[in-house]
Amino acid sequence: MVIDVRKCNAERKYTGELNFEFEGDDSLIDIPFVSFSSPVRCRLRFEIYEDNSVGVAGELSFSLKGACSRCLKETENCISYETEVLFVPQGKKADEADYIYKNGIVELDEFLRDTVLFALPSALHCPEGCSAPEYNQE
Repeated sequence: MVIDVRKCNAERKYTGELNFEFEGDDSLIDIPFVSFSSPVRCRLRFEIYEDNSVGVAGELSFSLKGACSRCLKETENCISYETEVLFVPQGKKADEADYIYKNGIVELDEFLRDTVLFALPSALHCPEGCSAPEYNQE
C-alpha cells in the first residue's frame, strides 16, 4: 500500500482515508502454536503537511488463534491497536521514530509490519479465564 504525495498535491487532496486488509506474517509471532486467524484490517487516515511530511493515524485489528499459553486449550483473541506515525521526505530532518519516504511515494509496508509487531501480545490466553489449575479461582 502506498500514498502518492505528488499526485495528492497535484489534486489538492491533502487528507484521505485508507481501508484495506492484508495477510499477517506468521513469522512475526513469537508465541508457540499461534497463528493469524484473520487478515489484518487497517483503517487509516493520512494528512499531508505544508513541508510534505505525511501523518498517518488509525487502527489495525486482527485475530490470533492457537493454544492458550497457560492451559494449552485452543483459543482465539481479537487484537485492536491504535497507531500514529510521521513520514518525512528523504533529505529532511527526521526524528528516530519517523519513517523516511523517497520520490514522493510513501510506502506503508515497513510501518505496517512494525505496527503488527508492536500490537502482538507476549502470550495468548483464554479470553474468559483460563482453566489451568494454578489460574483457576475456585
